[in-house]
Amino acid sequence: MRRILLVLAAAAAVVVAGAESVLRQVTDVPTAVSSGVSDADALFCDSWRLSVETANAGPWRTVPARCGASVRAYMEGERYASDSAVAAAESLAFAAQAFASGVGGAMPAWVFDVDETLLSNAPYYAVSGWGLQEFNETSFDAWVDIAKAPALPSSLKLYNELQGLGFHIILLTGRSELQRNATEENLLFAGYHSWEKLILRQISDIGKTAVQYKSERRAAMEAEGFKILGNSGDQWSDLIGLPMATRSFKLPNPMYFIS
Repeated sequence: MRRILLVLAAAAAVVVAGAESVLRQVTDVPTAVSSGVSDADALFCDSWRLSVETANAGPWRTVPARCGASVRAYMEGERYASDSAVAAAESLAFAAQAFASGVGGAMPAWVFDVDETLLSNAPYYAVSGWGLQEFNETSFDAWVDIAKAPALPSSLKLYNELQGLGFHIILLTGRSELQRNATEENLLFAGYHSWEKLILRQISDIGKTAVQYKSERRAAMEAEGFKILGNSGDQWSDLIGLPMATRSFKLPNPMYFIS
């Protein structure tokens, strides 16, 4: 465990120092990523990733062993950045139209998840195997405390554009209330600012699934007078459950599953 924490600290130092991130920006000139994946594994893993993103895979605990190199190549290559950018572009196109149509007397809101939606934990997962290992809450919490996760570039751009349109931005994360200071520090470090609310799990939320917890929080938003026009998240559990947003936008994440 001590070795993992030291490596995480080193990864954070690389981010702070401005070294080349494992996150590729979609505007970068594409370069080949050596994946070391056979044709058969590449075909299977592309299909497995589609199954994950469409929720056909159901609950799963780790990336299949034969897909570790494929997931790494996807996350470090231009495809992940491009997939994320397309999702953001579709979100903005809908947002502009929906905002122009009006919401009566309600407050137009857009809900964002945090991890793998606004912030990328790619530096952490690069060290811990890109999803090949089961989730380790202790080491991940240590990474969260470092508060140096970079922004997903396309999400930061969308976030700023939505604010420019006049949306109330609400951040709804499965992180604990105990992680509020680190989360706020990291969001500011990554370039996010002026959110309406940052909602984290309270003691009363312990034991609830993400679907139950986030559905309850969306219901509370509506009771306060918000009209949730859009919702962005990397897990289906960020998006489903009543009440739902007018439209929900799923970001790619082949590294882990949250129910």
